[in-house]
Amino acid sequence: MIERQILSKKMKENLIEGYIAEQISSKAYSRIEIKKTPLGERILVYTSKPGLVVGRGGSNISKLTHGLKTRFDLENPQIEVIEIENPNLDPKTIADKIVANFERYGPKRFKSVGYRSLQDIMDAGATGAEIVISGRGVPGSRAKSWRFSAGHLKKSGDISENYMIRAISVAHLKSGSVGIKVSILTPDVELPDNIRMKELPAEDKKINLEKTKKEDKENKEDAEEKES
Repeated sequence: MIERQILSKKMKENLIEGYIAEQISSKAYSRIEIKKTPLGERILVYTSKPGLVVGRGGSNISKLTHGLKTRFDLENPQIEVIEIENPNLDPKTIADKIVANFERYGPKRFKSVGYRSLQDIMDAGATGAEIVISGRGVPGSRAKSWRFSAGHLKKSGDISENYMIRAISVAHLKSGSVGIKVSILTPDVELPDNIRMKELPAEDKKINLEKTKKEDKENKEDAEEKES
């Protein structure tokens, strides 16, 4: 029974996200979160372009609110548009930028686009990042997939499953479709194997230094007594 409720909830959330993607361009937002509150459903739309999501005079928000009420029987949907502080740490924004570049200029310079995008992510302070560009539209008859990576990434375990953020976007070109997958480990994630040395206060350093000198002196005196 519980499994059915969870499955039904997830299916409804996917339908809501699909509806929002139909009403506003999927390239206008990064991700959507749906939270249940006592006042109704709270829908958070994360985007680097809030103006495109809100629309002129809030027209898009009004349209979405009305559609969610009628199509999904939501009593009081509250849509909040949250601007992404650093777009270069958002994988969906990076993937959409690469797609826009390919659709405008073609994929011939995909290597420079990949390396430049990777550098933008690392310059933003990411711990690690990976960009995979693959598909029939990638130039060259042999290589169909290219990987660009930098920094420190986790491929498995708790960090990879729960803390790494990923996004996939597709560019539809004349030569074929090109998929872009972006994975980012943001700087706020604490790695379990990251050991930091604690700096001692100046007074403690002085005490430890005097203690070390005293021990060295005692050891030297003991050694001289044994020799004599």
